[in-house]
Amino acid sequence: MHPTSLPGNGGIGTLGRESLRFIDFLQKAGIGYWQLLPLGPTGYGDSPYQSFSAFAGNPYLIDLEALMEFGLLNYELLDPIRALPQERVDFGALYRTKWPLLRLAYRNFKEKKLAYLPNYGMFAEFCETHSAWLEPYGYFMALKQQFGGRSWTEWPLELRRYEQAQKSPLKAELSESIEAYAFYQYLFFGQWKMVQAYAKKAGIQIIGDLPIFVSLDSADVWARADLFELDKTGMPIAVAGVPPDYFSATGQLWGNPLFNWKALKAEGYAWWIERLRMAHSLCDVVRLDHFRGFYSYWRIPAPAENALGGKWVTGPGLDFFNSVREKLLESQIIAEDLGIIPPEVREFLARTGLPGMAILQFAYDGDADNLYLPHNLEKNTVLYPGTHDNNTTRGWYETANPASQDQLRRYFRISGNEVSWDLIRAAYASVARLVVIPMQDMLSLDGAARMNTPGSALGNWQWRYSREAIDQLEAQSAGYLKELAKLYGR
Repeated sequence: MHPTSLPGNGGIGTLGRESLRFIDFLQKAGIGYWQLLPLGPTGYGDSPYQSFSAFAGNPYLIDLEALMEFGLLNYELLDPIRALPQERVDFGALYRTKWPLLRLAYRNFKEKKLAYLPNYGMFAEFCETHSAWLEPYGYFMALKQQFGGRSWTEWPLELRRYEQAQKSPLKAELSESIEAYAFYQYLFFGQWKMVQAYAKKAGIQIIGDLPIFVSLDSADVWARADLFELDKTGMPIAVAGVPPDYFSATGQLWGNPLFNWKALKAEGYAWWIERLRMAHSLCDVVRLDHFRGFYSYWRIPAPAENALGGKWVTGPGLDFFNSVREKLLESQIIAEDLGIIPPEVREFLARTGLPGMAILQFAYDGDADNLYLPHNLEKNTVLYPGTHDNNTTRGWYETANPASQDQLRRYFRISGNEVSWDLIRAAYASVARLVVIPMQDMLSLDGAARMNTPGSALGNWQWRYSREAIDQLEAQSAGYLKELAKLYGR
């Protein structure tokens, strides 16, 4: 359940009191983990997997009401954002409404000559601590604003490399804007620390999500072009994706630039180590998206219309994970190993010792040897009825072919009338060491509540639940969930 899906009157879920209310529910239900999507700032398409930074937080998640107590905003100023829809996220309206309010909060912070906000720490100290990524990110975002939101690949030549852009007189002209973007990060990290502390006190661990690839239009690629497969103009030589699979007959063309693994290895994978260190500072456990890309990745020569022209290329392999283990001793990682995974990748996963993932919705193809059927699961697995890329369980069942529906009913000896809870119970009863349930399934919602449809660029990431929904869920089901946890030793 991503924080954007939390209820409230700010146009989007935020790191305010509703996030604490959600943690209260988890504690009452005997649930020990909260899994999120990536927390980075989003751009066109609103996907958390296409972020402007691999290190920054999403300013949309900042709770503006919390800034009123510091005199940075007042109640009336928030009227436009309170008028936004509550049942879904309207990202277009949010963009037009929230950014001006964030900028006003920054200006008021400066006009009041404040050095800090209570419980947020010193602003200058925050900037210094995170300077390695925060300085290029702030400059990148300020330039992006200066050039009407265009990708850095369309900026003037002298600004297309961070090193060159440092010499530009435009940097001094944009100093206030650069600092404003740093201030938004100060607010995000300050509020996230409070959510973290509340979760820790409640005994809840947070599972983060780290996309393997980064967006071409990001501060990461702009500032460290040497770490990616780019030509002299800054455009990708080849891009990321996957071949035809469950989700698409022509594969998926993600378009992300590919890593220059030779250059990364030469510096001891330092950029990646820092990225993982940051992720572990924000979360207790990190789900590593597209794990198989570390063994081999689908390299699609650019330009391309689809993913069919790609080929598998060897990734960094165990050398990378050995380096991570050596430098981040306490790291806890879940390997996202979904899709068509050949035996050699499964062997690679076993050698890393990391838990993989299994999806109950993928189990009913008529084959008793299907790896996702509960009787075939391995203990070192994190089990989901479905993920953010799947339909809700109810939506999946209602649109599944009759043979799959029949197999599911016969397998669990159920009617299918309460299929969301049937799969929740099946997940709890499994041998998998960890189980993660989508919030939509706890609410027994149909396909209208789906978070993302892979291959569809628009209309995703908008789902939110209501305050009434979680109140009802807690009243009716928290005790039952706690009973399930006790019954199955979770």
